[in-house]
Amino acid sequence: MVEARYDPSGVGGRVVAVLGPTNTGKTHLAIERMLGHRTGMIGFPLRLLARENYERIVGIKGKAKVALVTGEEKILPPHPDYWVCTVESMPLDRAVDFLAVDEIQLCADPERGHIFTDRLLNARGLVETMFLGSDTIQPLIRKLVPRVEFITRPRFSQLTYSGYKKLTRLPPRSAVVAFSATDVYAMAELIRRQRGGTAVVLGALSPRTRNAQVGLYQAGEVDYLVATDAIGMGLNMDVDHVAFARIVKFDGFAPRRLRAPEVGQIAGRAGRHMRDGTFGTTDEVGELEPELVDRVENHEFDTLKALSWRNSALRFETPGFLLQSLEARPPIPELIRTRDADDHLALQALARDPEVMALAKGKPAVQLLWEVCQVPDFRKVLSDAHTRLLGQIFRYLRAPAGRLDEDWVAKQVARLDRTEGDIDALVARIAHIRTWTYISNRPAWLKDPVHWQERTRVIEDKLSDALHERLTQRFIDRRSATLVRTLADGRALMGGVRADGEVVVEGHAVGQLEGFRFIPDAPDRSDEARALLTAARRALRDEIANRVRTLENEPDDAFALGEDGVLSWSGSFGRGIAVARLGAGPSVLAPAVVPNAEALLDQAQSDRVRARLEVWMRSHVAATLKPLLRLHEAEGLSGPARGLAFQLVEGLGVLARKPVAAMVEGLSREDRKAFHALGVRLGVTHLYLPALAKPAAVGLRALLWTVHQGRALPAPTPPPGRVSVAGEGAPPAFWEAIGYPTAGPRAVRVDMLDRLEVEMMKQSKGEAPPVAEPALAQIIGVGAEDLLAVLAGLGYTRSVAEDGAVTWRRRRSKRPDTPRRPKKAPSHNADHPFAKLRQLHGAG
Repeated sequence: MVEARYDPSGVGGRVVAVLGPTNTGKTHLAIERMLGHRTGMIGFPLRLLARENYERIVGIKGKAKVALVTGEEKILPPHPDYWVCTVESMPLDRAVDFLAVDEIQLCADPERGHIFTDRLLNARGLVETMFLGSDTIQPLIRKLVPRVEFITRPRFSQLTYSGYKKLTRLPPRSAVVAFSATDVYAMAELIRRQRGGTAVVLGALSPRTRNAQVGLYQAGEVDYLVATDAIGMGLNMDVDHVAFARIVKFDGFAPRRLRAPEVGQIAGRAGRHMRDGTFGTTDEVGELEPELVDRVENHEFDTLKALSWRNSALRFETPGFLLQSLEARPPIPELIRTRDADDHLALQALARDPEVMALAKGKPAVQLLWEVCQVPDFRKVLSDAHTRLLGQIFRYLRAPAGRLDEDWVAKQVARLDRTEGDIDALVARIAHIRTWTYISNRPAWLKDPVHWQERTRVIEDKLSDALHERLTQRFIDRRSATLVRTLADGRALMGGVRADGEVVVEGHAVGQLEGFRFIPDAPDRSDEARALLTAARRALRDEIANRVRTLENEPDDAFALGEDGVLSWSGSFGRGIAVARLGAGPSVLAPAVVPNAEALLDQAQSDRVRARLEVWMRSHVAATLKPLLRLHEAEGLSGPARGLAFQLVEGLGVLARKPVAAMVEGLSREDRKAFHALGVRLGVTHLYLPALAKPAAVGLRALLWTVHQGRALPAPTPPPGRVSVAGEGAPPAFWEAIGYPTAGPRAVRVDMLDRLEVEMMKQSKGEAPPVAEPALAQIIGVGAEDLLAVLAGLGYTRSVAEDGAVTWRRRRSKRPDTPRRPKKAPSHNADHPFAKLRQLHGAG
């Protein structure tokens, strides 16, 4: 049976426990007490804190008087008086007058607690011993260390709950806490987009990277910090508010809700010395329970019921005895055996390796094997790869040379001397090199340990700097940070536009200015884009006002109308810049001008842009559709003629004859002459203006009709010179409005359609010799097959005589697309083709 070591009496002089919440000056008191003694040693829970306080003590006592001892770093002057260490690395064989252990409540930690418990029970200074931590451990210290004196330290400042807020609404100088790298990265990305940037702190970061990130925050380059609970242990920062973005963490076995002392430990980072702090949650977490809030605000937490313990009186006769001693039961109920730690698990794995066991013969070999098992895997995964590494180290150390092979070490270290890759790759590489830094600090294991200590330190620093740079690039936008801070202060922003349209605000390029449109240098509709737009709007007020004045004074040739209904501006600030679009207006010839909804224009400026473009649009319509406007403004027409002219204008220069046949019949000879003078043709099937067949007029009519009808643009206009096209892609009313009425499957230019109708009517009456079908097809620019379809659509039937002669006759029925009416006698039917022919001759 292995005997468990436990000595409640301890040795040494006065034992003091300084307990209380965070921000009570406990560490400051301990260092002051230590420096008041001739010699001293203090253990910290983190390498980061050990290094920070080492620098502080060196500043007081000088380098020759202070040693730093951590698993990965040793600074050992010849005769140091003071030792600053991590708790695991405290050289307890050194007798010192004063000894202190920080964060002693970590005795209850399931992973590292047994180390702290061992220091509580067995580490003593010759004159004075001091334990620092939370008062939740007070009853257990009182029971385990009977001679202890207690000093209670009140918190210097108040900690107050402030409820929950959206992540993007947190006040400056806030720390946001989550419990996974994935969550930290996602929140940091959001804060970068909204607020310009954030520092990031993870437990996986090296101390150098973590210090650099905290330095950005402390220097005020960013106002936010996103971190895991790594900030809960001793990091002293100017945090005003701690926001819990998660309240559940994975503890190594399963997700669980944070306990009240953990909430208090992390929330306690808010406030510094005499300045009060607040804590709360983000909206994803919601409100905390009133009981939890009350306990955190008043620092009233349940006391610890037991501490983690592992036997430190180990037996090294054989690996079996060593394993047996590690599994010894605690001597009293207040101590519980810790779950198997990483070194214990590594020993169990290596014990299954026959080659390793063959070399682990005798007490020195077993002690060496245990030392090898304590080489940490800073990735915290204890993978097979790490176990294989430990096995190889042990085999080299048990070889005749008794040291690690230099070439093998060089190869292992060289693999890590690379700074390419993303954040995760650099984090993994830093974890590997930290393991080799730990190994290099075992002088007996290497031929030239100083060389390898320097080599691994240089690589770790290089990787740490690269990781800091990657984190800064990814999560800090100095441009946005500067702009957000200036906007929040309400100060005027200095800005301008370069010749190429680049917008510069406060020395940072923020986007492009095209006309009145600001294009931010950020993803569309993102939070960052909105921040840049706000900055540009404030900085470019004078520039936009100048551009509006310039547009108002531009000549007409500075503007153009695209087939998509977009009005563009070509002037001093660029060519073809879209500034407005057409919309449905009061009439087809008077479309609305809708300026683009540019955020930099106020309503008055937008109205001024609209007014200038409306003037141009009226001029453009009048110039392109001049014959139509002449008809619209014609005077001296009779009532029927004015009615026909109005409908022709509304129809954009084309009017089907059948619905207005009675009005046409009622035209006087003077009206007909007036129409002729105005360019109006009274055709067989349509009234139209031949002058509007020009491509520009066709295109504008297509655009005006489509805009007025609210249909999609651009409209399918015929190619220039084509007299017929397939009547697809638009309704018949569209084709008629642009002067291409439909006939069967084709849309035929109205003057050519009229010519075809005249020819067919002549043939039907026998007043002209038959025209060959190819010649008829040529009139409307189609092939024979399309001609048959067009004529059928016009109501003609084809017959072939026995001698092969082809004749065409118009059906007496209405065209298929017109409603049926009661039949009338042919002599009284004004719509009969022959009656139309008579009208045509009369008009001539």
